[in-house]
Amino acid sequence: MRKLVYYVGVTLDGRIAGPGGEYDFFPAGDEQQSAAYSTWTNTLFPETVPTAYRAAVGLADAPNRHFDTVVMGLGTYRPALDAGITNPYAHLRQYVVSSTLDPDTDPAVTVVPDDPLALVRELKREEGARLNVWLCGGGKLAGVLLPEIDELVIKNYPVVAGAGVPAFDGAFDPTVFDVAERTAFPGGVTLTHLVRR
Repeated sequence: MRKLVYYVGVTLDGRIAGPGGEYDFFPAGDEQQSAAYSTWTNTLFPETVPTAYRAAVGLADAPNRHFDTVVMGLGTYRPALDAGITNPYAHLRQYVVSSTLDPDTDPAVTVVPDDPLALVRELKREEGARLNVWLCGGGKLAGVLLPEIDELVIKNYPVVAGAGVPAFDGAFDPTVFDVAERTAFPGGVTLTHLVRR
């Protein structure tokens, strides 16, 4: 059975975005440090780079290494939609969990109006699937899907947001994960891979 992996950037106070959904305040060091960090993460997880930017960072024809499917909430999908991009991850199967999004927004995007747990359980049981499912965000969806999250890949940024979208927004449910690997970058960012205990 394949896994649901929450791959996400997080501030020191556990925010994945600011109160207005902003994420451009995440520091990655100076220009050289930021470039090295981006190159490293893009090479490791090429499928997490939106289709529109893949050519610019040398990933136009890069194969998917970890994921073949992405699940996201409307808040995560909205920035692309607001920019006129209805198919942000054309190289992946895309599911947007939303009760308000028009199901005909794009033929390559499946809108899931309810029960994301059932969706993820079905995706994890798919026969013949060799790559995992990426939970792209957001916090409310991660809170609902916590029982099915098998691994976390957390990019911790050295900044306190003070307010914003939490990484997990759900009921009190202590869930223990073990650190499998941690990489620190000169700009202060750490990338931690955790697996459910």
